Amino acid sequence: MRIDPPLVAGEREMLLAWLDYHRETLAVKCEGLSEEQLRLRSAEPSTLSLLGLVRHMADVERNWFRRVLEDEDAPPLHWTEADPDGDFDNVDGASAADAFTVWRAEIEVARANVARWPDLGAVGRRKRHGRDFSLRWILIHMIEEYARHNGHADLLRERVDGVTGE
Repeated sequence: MRIDPPLVAGEREMLLAWLDYHRETLAVKCEGLSEEQLRLRSAEPSTLSLLGLVRHMADVERNWFRRVLEDEDAPPLHWTEADPDGDFDNVDGASAADAFTVWRAEIEVARANVARWPDLGAVGRRKRHGRDFSLRWILIHMIEEYARHNGHADLLRERVDGVTGE
């Protein structure tokens, strides 16, 4: 269920509320669609689809909250170095139910990992591209990542069945 973020709150509560809001916005954009509709591509040459966005965000959650924040050995779920756009490209045979289950599981792991880090300024345990990232930066980046892709999801959903809205 999507809950509006508070208008007044501390920094941590506000960031986590906005992240959850955007996570649920993606779910709302996909609600009530068939597997075929979730696989529908935007427009050539793009391979963007709602199912691809869900798969992509599962990998993004995994990257930032497992690998960068916790230094876990968590290989990508839907792409490889040989197929870097596999999360978007390989949806034709992918199960939507499985994709949503995996995405939701990654969100739960992310929440648990973040809960263990009380200091938003703390730096993740693994460098990415040779650079350190604070928990604060990761949370803000994740809000931005979801917000950007939710804009894509708006257009994709409108193309699928004409539904528009927040």
